Amino acid sequence: MTDEQGGGSRLQSTQDFGAGIFLIAIGLFALWQGWHLPLGTLRSMGAGMLPISLAVMLCMGGAALILTSFTTKGEALESWSIRGLAFIVGGVVVFAYTIQTLGLIFAGPLSMIIGSMASDEFDWKEAVIFSVVLTTACALLFKTALGLPIPVNVFW
Repeated sequence: MTDEQGGGSRLQSTQDFGAGIFLIAIGLFALWQGWHLPLGTLRSMGAGMLPISLAVMLCMGGAALILTSFTTKGEALESWSIRGLAFIVGGVVVFAYTIQTLGLIFAGPLSMIIGSMASDEFDWKEAVIFSVVLTTACALLFKTALGLPIPVNVFW
């Protein structure tokens, strides 16, 4: 098999390679942050079992992406705009600052609409419908079904 057929050792998909490096970096960061948490056993799980398990799975997924980037032809790594990063981070920050004061009913749609603006294909109507439906589902799940003490409404 030759390099053109996808069996060589040259990098075939820089996008997969970059994604693999990114996943491994996040996994290693999570391992570093959760290392001090007790694992426990499978019968009696400790606080660190889930985060460390997820971090290891992230690293394994990243390694798989890196390996396949050498064998499978894929897309090249493209440049990206700062717009996506700014609106996604902005949506998370807005949610963090408004959830306690405005409640989930207002903070959820607000943060989702801001996050939706990260896309070049942003549409107000779709963003509003999506955010209202998802916020309603979250409120029903967290407050009603699970009974968690999450502030749903400033009046509730």
